[in-house]
Amino acid sequence: MATLDLSSRPADAGPQTLASKNLAGLTRAELALLMAETFGLDEKKSRMRATQLWRWIYHYGVTDFSAMTDIAKEMRGQLAEKFIVERPEVAERLVSVDGTRKYLIRLGPGIEVECVYIPDVGRAGALCVSSQVGCTLACTFCHTGTQKLVRNLTAAEIVNQVMAVKDDLAEWPSGGEDRKLSNIVFMGMGEPLYNLDNVAKAIDVISDNEGISLSRRRITVSTSGVVPEMHRLGEETSAMLAISLHATNDPLRNDLVPINKKYPIAELMDACRNYPGVSNARRITFEYVMLKGVNDTDAEARELVKLLKGVPAKINLIPFNPWPGAPYECSSWERIEGFADILSRAGYASPIRTPRGRDIFAACGQLKSESVKKRASEVRKERIGAV
Repeated sequence: MATLDLSSRPADAGPQTLASKNLAGLTRAELALLMAETFGLDEKKSRMRATQLWRWIYHYGVTDFSAMTDIAKEMRGQLAEKFIVERPEVAERLVSVDGTRKYLIRLGPGIEVECVYIPDVGRAGALCVSSQVGCTLACTFCHTGTQKLVRNLTAAEIVNQVMAVKDDLAEWPSGGEDRKLSNIVFMGMGEPLYNLDNVAKAIDVISDNEGISLSRRRITVSTSGVVPEMHRLGEETSAMLAISLHATNDPLRNDLVPINKKYPIAELMDACRNYPGVSNARRITFEYVMLKGVNDTDAEARELVKLLKGVPAKINLIPFNPWPGAPYECSSWERIEGFADILSRAGYASPIRTPRGRDIFAACGQLKSESVKKRASEVRKERIGAV
């Protein structure tokens, strides 16, 4: 049994140089190519070495080459001289009163993203990961949309969000029956389909059954409606699809989700009907944030039923999660239940998503890099001081 070393740098690995490359987050093909180029191995031997590293990095979560005991000691030393296995810095970790954990992940100077672990969601617990630093979509109900896009995340940076959280959950080796992390949702910062190449590579790593081993059926990618990339998402990843919908007509959705001006609802729904693998067993999730006096009437519930006709679907009703300066209020609980009742009578599963992590600004639509907003801890201190 391997012993997990959670330290960021093994003590016996020697000094890190600018040439040291982090192996954590790389794909199988990238690992094999790196072994071939670094050590002059042929294809068979480079694949074998990559498989060994893969198991230690992604199944056991090892960060110290000396613990990789099925690799010759001399080779372990050579690996430690040239490479590292490191997690990104967790700059801040906040825990909500409901058990939700929010992580501020620092990827470099001024480059930060947030990811959120939500217990008791899916089979065991879900991790909401980010795909970009910031966002270009400017959805008016979303706090992340008020932060300008800095850049796409690499596949390794996406994977390393998962790795860092698995460290915190002490969830190594991977694949145990008592796992705490069973689902991944690309619903954090950014629009995943504007970074599809890296998202697809990350899903390949996360879902590999000899590593982190999360089923593709338990990986969901949420898009605000980047229609041209939706079919490729299904073809290349077999991920479950979620649509950030929030309105049933173009004028309102143009205001709430501005990308609708480029890809209107009719085009979006056509792409949903043609999503690879869509069926009653693989339904599309439609996310609908409940905004008081904006999109929450009985008439709009009935229009939503009409809009989704013929699409295997379930509807997540999301109570609006407020943030400082937000231009909306959350619909009343009675109004949300009335909306849900209309959908339910029409035959649609329409769970009301229980807000999680509101007290640490970790709920849906509240994520924003701490580098450009007050830390939740500071907000709490101010509130305490004002009492």
